[in-house]
Amino acid sequence: MLYSYESIISVKNLATIQPHVAVCLAAFNGMDWLPTQLDSILAQSGVSVTILVSVDRSNDGTEAWIDSRARNEARLVVLPHGEQFGGAARNFFRLMRDVNFSDFDYVSFADQDDLWPSDKLQRAHEILQKTGADGYSSNVTAFWSDGRRMRIEKSQPQQQWDFLFEAAGPGCTYVLRRQLACALQSLLNQRWAAVQQVGLHDWFSYAFARANGFRWVIDDYAGMLYRQHESNQVGVNKGWRAGLHRASKVLNGWGLIQSALIADLVGVGEDVFVQRWTKSGKRKGMFWLALQAKKCRRRHRDQVLFALSCLALGVLGRRPS
Repeated sequence: MLYSYESIISVKNLATIQPHVAVCLAAFNGMDWLPTQLDSILAQSGVSVTILVSVDRSNDGTEAWIDSRARNEARLVVLPHGEQFGGAARNFFRLMRDVNFSDFDYVSFADQDDLWPSDKLQRAHEILQKTGADGYSSNVTAFWSDGRRMRIEKSQPQQQWDFLFEAAGPGCTYVLRRQLACALQSLLNQRWAAVQQVGLHDWFSYAFARANGFRWVIDDYAGMLYRQHESNQVGVNKGWRAGLHRASKVLNGWGLIQSALIADLVGVGEDVFVQRWTKSGKRKGMFWLALQAKKCRRRHRDQVLFALSCLALGVLGRRPS
């Protein structure tokens, strides 16, 4: 079933000079952060927002709280509860599949635990209008409960194939024009079972856009406060534990397996570039991909690490399958 703004909320005049944004929020055990995050989204200036919430089955009262809040807030739409997704990606995919975007100008993603400056969506709209791009993301400022803050840079120049190997920044910064969101929704409906194997919805969304001729802009402005805590499914990858976690995923080939899956889903699986590292001999394909590192990641340091990772997989005789 498609949940649309018009069918759920009685509003006679949708015509407005302000762009209308569907904010897709995936929640799970979010009572520590949801109240302040929702307030920051509802306080957005220069745009009209509708927040559409999907709650992964929780045990901290999230469902009851969000239902209560929605009874008193017409801009909050809650999708039916009860499903267990087991991760943010599947929860976001549910939102992208089930919401009718036809009444919106833009679609954005929101995590449950961040804080949005009041001009976050307005700036995204202005940048998209100025550049003519279809998708937007930005840098962020990570913050911790002890008061630390750190700017996270994701706006390095886009490369020919970076979309197959990394996202365009945190998904909670993404804003998509309706045409892009609807095209992505169509693919989700066509390949729903296969998409459930994708681990990161933001990476997949960026890859779909780039692979299918949609233009993407990464803003060098840090437009959001990106909360870091022990429950983060994906954070800023800082510290030795995060380093070990990344190393284990590199050495077991998880990242490149995801890359190959995403390449197939977004329509470039048969491209010569992809075939060279997915179909060649295990060592040959990985050694060749190492030489393509500058085309595969945006940041220079990540290009070096990517090349070293491919070499390691080549030595171990592993490649995506």
